[in-house]
Amino acid sequence: MAGTDEPAWKRKQRLAEIFGDVEPSVTEDDKDEPAAKAEPAAEKWLKEQVPPHHGG
Repeated sequence: MAGTDEPAWKRKQRLAEIFGDVEPSVTEDDKDEPAAKAEPAAEKWLKEQVPPHHGG
């Protein structure tokens, strides 16, 4: 068992060795949207053509 005087970085490293990296340093929300997930131009145009009374 680690003592209470163990540095936080050391504890995190020890736990990561046991359980894996549970908290990624960069989450999906932090990443830029890749081009593959970008909306195609045709789909964007089609959505822009929906009349306001149809919601959208």
